[in-house]
Amino acid sequence: MKYYLVGIKGAGMSALALILDDLGYKVVGYDDMKEHAFTEDKLVERGIKIYTDENDCIDENTIVVRSTAIKEYHREIEKAKKLDLKIYEYNQMLGKLANMFDLITVAGCHGKTTTTSLIAHVLGNMGGCNYLIGDGHGHASKDVRKFVIEACEYCRHFLVYEPDYAIITNIDLDHVDYFKDMQDVIDAYQEYANKAEKMVIACGDDPYTRMLDVNKPLFFYGIGEDNDIVAKNVEYTSKGTTFDVFVEENYYGHFDLPIFGKHMVLNALAVIGLCYYERFDAKEVARNIKSFNGASRRFTEEFIGSNVIVDDYAHHPQEVKMTIKAAKQKYPDKKIVAVFQPHTFSRTLEFTDELANVLNNADATYVLNIFPAREKQEDYPNVKSQNIVDKLNNGSIITDETWDLLKEYKENTVVLFMSPKEIHNIMNSYKEYLKEL
Repeated sequence: MKYYLVGIKGAGMSALALILDDLGYKVVGYDDMKEHAFTEDKLVERGIKIYTDENDCIDENTIVVRSTAIKEYHREIEKAKKLDLKIYEYNQMLGKLANMFDLITVAGCHGKTTTTSLIAHVLGNMGGCNYLIGDGHGHASKDVRKFVIEACEYCRHFLVYEPDYAIITNIDLDHVDYFKDMQDVIDAYQEYANKAEKMVIACGDDPYTRMLDVNKPLFFYGIGEDNDIVAKNVEYTSKGTTFDVFVEENYYGHFDLPIFGKHMVLNALAVIGLCYYERFDAKEVARNIKSFNGASRRFTEEFIGSNVIVDDYAHHPQEVKMTIKAAKQKYPDKKIVAVFQPHTFSRTLEFTDELANVLNNADATYVLNIFPAREKQEDYPNVKSQNIVDKLNNGSIITDETWDLLKEYKENTVVLFMSPKEIHNIMNSYKEYLKEL
C-alpha cells in the first residue's frame, strides 16, 4: 500500500511522511509550493519523492492524506475521489497511527513544539520515544511504546486523539477564523482534556486552564505556589535558567535549562511533571534536560561577527513577547531588532494593538506584508501591515527589495526574524551583507 501526502512540505505533514516511512510504508507526496522549504530536506534524504506539478502517481492502491491547507476541491483530491480512494485529513491519519501506542499529546496555543521536542529528547534517551514535532521532525518504531505528538486545537483537530497523558501548556485566543470567542476555545480544551486516559498535566499559572472542568486526574505546574509541580529558586542568567522542582510539596530535583525565558521554564516543568508521574529518576531527567538544544526554528541562532541572527516561529503576540524577552535575557548588552511577518489577516485584525505593544519592546521593528495562508486580502480590505507600523515607536515596512534597511545594524545587534514561514530572502541577504563586512 502506498501513501500519497498532499501538502507534504507542511511541518506536520513532512513529519508524518517520515513516520510512515519508518513504519515500512511507501510514501510519496505533492505540494503546490515549488520553492524549497526546510521541511523537505529530510524527505529528500530518505528518497521520498515530492511532486510539484501534474503526475500520475495515484492509483487504486493509494491512500491519500491531505493537509489542512489543502481544500476538498484541490486537483489532487479530485483525482483521488474519481478513483474512490480513501482520503484522510492529516490529524485523522496521525490519530489512526498514534492511538495504537502509549500516547502523550501536547496541546496549547504556545510552547507545543518546544515541549514536544523536549519530551522526545528526554524520553528518547531513557528507553525510547516515538514523536511527531511541528517543526518537521518525526520518527516511529513499532518496538517503542511511547509516542508524543503535538495536538493542534485548530478546528478541534486534537479531539481525534486518545491520549494516556494530555498536556496543556496554556490556553489563549488564536485561530480567530474558527473559534467564536474565548469560551469556545476553553470548551474545546475541556473536551480534549477529558479524553485523557491517565491524567492531565496543565500549566496552572495560566488563568484559563484553571477554568477547565475535568473529570480525569489533573495536575498543575508552574512557578506559583498553588501548583502541584512548582519551580522554586529560579535564576535567569545569560547562560540559561536554573531552578529546583517540588512535586506535591516534596523536593524532586535541581534542573539546569540551557534555553531562555520564563516560558521555557514552564515548558520544562510540563516534561518534568510527566517524568515524575512515570517514575523516572530525577537526576537522569535533569541530565537529559541539560543536554537539550531546543526545537527547530525556535530561537535558532547564527553568529556573524558580534551580531546574532535568530530564526523563530513566533507569530502570536505572546510568542513575540517571549522571544524578545528571551533575547534580552541572553544578550542584555546588545541592541534588539525585530523583523516580523504577520500571519493571516484575521489574526492581524484581532491582535494589531497587542502585536504593536510587544514589538515596542524591541529597539526597532521592521514589518513584512501579511502572509495570507488560507485567507484572501479582498476579504479583509483594510487589514494591512501598516496598521501595526502606525502604532510602533520605531517601526517601518520592509520587503525583499528593501532588506538593506537592516544595513545600519553592523555590530552588537540581535536581529529576530519572526514568522511561521521562513523569511529567507531578507534574512539571507542581510547575512551575506554581514559576512562581507
